[in-house]
Formats: sequence, C-alpha cells, structure tokens
Amino acid sequence: MGEVFPMPAVGDLFTDMRGGDRRMRVSYHEDRGAVVVSLWADTVCKGTFQLGVPDVSRLVALLSHVERSAATPSVPDDVVETSPPPDQTGDVSRTPRVA
Repeated sequence: MGEVFPMPAVGDLFTDMRGGDRRMRVSYHEDRGAVVVSLWADTVCKGTFQLGVPDVSRLVALLSHVERSAATPSVPDDVVETSPPPDQTGDVSRTPRVA
C-alpha cells in the first residue's frame, strides 16, 4: 500500500468481530475531501478505499438502515422483502437496498 499517515483528528479504529489482529481504520481527510477506510492485519495495511464526501450520506443511510433492522424482530422466512422502485430519474443509489 501507500504511505501510512497518522490518524487525523476525525477518525476511529474498529476491531473485526472475528477477532485476531484484523482492524478497520476510518479517517476523514478534509484536504482531500475523502473518508478513507483501510483494512489492517496487525500493523500491515492490506487495502484502502477512498469515499468522496458527497457519498457519505448514502453510506450513513445504509448503516442506519442496518442498525434499525437489527433492532427490530426478524421477518418470518415466508415473507420476502423487496427494494422500493427507483425514483423518477431511475437512480436507485439514494435508497438503501434491502435483501
């Protein structure tokens, strides 16, 4: 990977639920207008993803949907959930997808 920068003022480190030495680092780089998600194994960065600030609200909406879904009782197996239809422009990117 590229050069490793110190954690900026806005960021956090998450531990993988599987345990071990896996970590996810999320940091905001105002100068680049990017949120960087990096995956770490111990002290080695295994990969990065740079998310543009305009896409942050979509990611937050998806994570909020997941959080709300996890807090509600599960749907019986015989009920199938579907995604709402795209808006008039055909853009489905603004609607979190439901499996």
